[in-house]
Amino acid sequence: MKLTGNTILVTGGGSGIGRGLAEALHHLGNTVIIAGRRRDVLDQVAAANPGMDTVELDIADPASIARASKQVLDEHPDLNVLVNNAGIMLADDAAAPLDEDVLTAEVTTNLLGTIRTTSAFIDHLKRRPNATVVYNSSTLAFTPLAPYAVYSATKAALHSYALSQRFALRGSSVRVQEIVPPWVATGLVGAEGDQRAMPVEAFIAQTIEALDTDSEEIVVEQARVYRDNAGPNEHAYVTELNTFMTTQLQAQPQA
Repeated sequence: MKLTGNTILVTGGGSGIGRGLAEALHHLGNTVIIAGRRRDVLDQVAAANPGMDTVELDIADPASIARASKQVLDEHPDLNVLVNNAGIMLADDAAAPLDEDVLTAEVTTNLLGTIRTTSAFIDHLKRRPNATVVYNSSTLAFTPLAPYAVYSATKAALHSYALSQRFALRGSSVRVQEIVPPWVATGLVGAEGDQRAMPVEAFIAQTIEALDTDSEEIVVEQARVYRDNAGPNEHAYVTELNTFMTTQLQAQPQA
């Protein structure tokens, strides 16, 4: 995608990777709208970035998507970039009966909500020149983390959907790009400040640089081993990673 002259909506733009992307794109001179559930958080980010706009959006609620998409298009008819970033990450146990609330929340938010949000804007985007749909998936789409099995599965499904949509939009004005983050030091699952996680600033800088290309997938170097593992011989590394990570999680002191 081109990095200037855009009107960009970033879902989940109030914190973490979403906020980092929104601020970086705003500083490049784009018109940026951040979307999220909490008005106080949106207002705080907008106050720190004069000129940034906001819209309340709960992507788990189809009615909220309908309201927010209408508001955005009424107020920003030049919208040409949608960054699907909003999501939740909840622990589960695939070896036991799943908590129905956890299962429903993650699938509804991470997969259905993202697809519904894109669907709400796709006809508009097809009428815009130089339009882009960006999906923020995860390295766990390719090398799943067992204690977050449902989350990993939703991200794998999102990757699959992006592949299909990219093909379906061939020949149109809309590009589809997928960001594949590694473990980034955001507030997600307590990673903020964890030295093992990639610093947010470094991840955002490398991602913005890669977005300014024709790359269909944005994979920073720290994500490459997980992205490239998928394939016929993927099981060994999945087992190795999960053995290590579950050991680390069990070793953490309990609150």
